[in-house]
Amino acid sequence: MLTRRLVAEFLGTAGLLAVIIGAGIMAVNLSGGNDGVALIGTTAAIGAGLVVLIWLFAPVSGCHINPAVTLAFLLRKEISGRDAGLYVLVQAAGGLAGMLVTHLMFDLPLLQTATQVRTGPGQWVSEVVATFGLILTIFGCIKVRPQAVAAAVGIYIFAACWFTASTSFANPAVTLARSFTDTFCGIRPVDAPMFVLMEIAGALIATPFAAWLYRAKDAPGS
Repeated sequence: MLTRRLVAEFLGTAGLLAVIIGAGIMAVNLSGGNDGVALIGTTAAIGAGLVVLIWLFAPVSGCHINPAVTLAFLLRKEISGRDAGLYVLVQAAGGLAGMLVTHLMFDLPLLQTATQVRTGPGQWVSEVVATFGLILTIFGCIKVRPQAVAAAVGIYIFAACWFTASTSFANPAVTLARSFTDTFCGIRPVDAPMFVLMEIAGALIATPFAAWLYRAKDAPGS
């Protein structure tokens, strides 16, 4: 039923943002000004949270909780255009809802404007790389080890938060919501559109590449 799928996407994306922003706030509060400690605390929580969210919501909606992932499934013709559009809308709304609830939990102003600067070629390339790797992780696991998708995504995002200069947003709904939180995880609204474009680019590159890499059967001599 579409309604259940949309609710799952809304709750999953809201949960993801609650983990990202809430863990970031808590990590800063407890790290004594050590950004490295704050980052490892935040990224560990994000990786673990993703595993749980995928376990919970994948049986209902596929647990895309990411417009770039929904775009990839649309390109593979595994979701209709109408449903993909609705998925993206509820993902964006869920991300904003998760951000608001997290601000409420930590007694912060509900609506903020992020001031964290995240721009430049290194950051942009990082978002292409991060999203490319995420899409490849998903489709590779679906092809060769579907039971490992949740763990693989959680582990990949944990790693990508460390090996990319952007700390791996890899999700347009996450980027949107994080532009409204002036916390450790924020991104200035002026920087967000380029992140979203790079995330979409990563998905557009990764989807046909994954189809080629994991195609069912090679033709003779290929």
